[in-house]
Amino acid sequence: MAKSEVRIDKWIWAVRIFKTRTIASDACKKGRVMIGDTPVKPSRTVKVGDIVRVRKPPITYSFRVLALAENRMGAKLVPEYMENITPQSELDLLDVIRISGFVDRRKGLGRPTKREGRQLEEFTSQIYEDDERGWDFDFDDDFFDDEN
Repeated sequence: MAKSEVRIDKWIWAVRIFKTRTIASDACKKGRVMIGDTPVKPSRTVKVGDIVRVRKPPITYSFRVLALAENRMGAKLVPEYMENITPQSELDLLDVIRISGFVDRRKGLGRPTKREGRQLEEFTSQIYEDDERGWDFDFDDDFFDDEN
């Protein structure tokens, strides 16, 4: 006998929207999962035909429930259980952010890019060439004795 209702946290995990059921449940608790325009608790049931909205910043995905599932499935089976009806404007926003993330990376965040690494290497090699002694400083003991 096929079920007519399934918990929302089980369903969004089963159709691979979230990697673990715990993450799916936490997203429900934080108000990131909605049926219609109403945030839902993890125990809320979902039915065939419902529109499930999932907020994964920076965009909100929308899915139509085509069939119910309680167990996680392979990625090839997912289209039989849900239809992605996310508006194209939201998907375009995701592309813009993905592209700009590489161009406008704030200075000082993360590892340097290959280009920045080459520039850093070039800069430090110039310092070594300019300084005949390199970084080996020879402190004069008389200098410190004169201060006291």
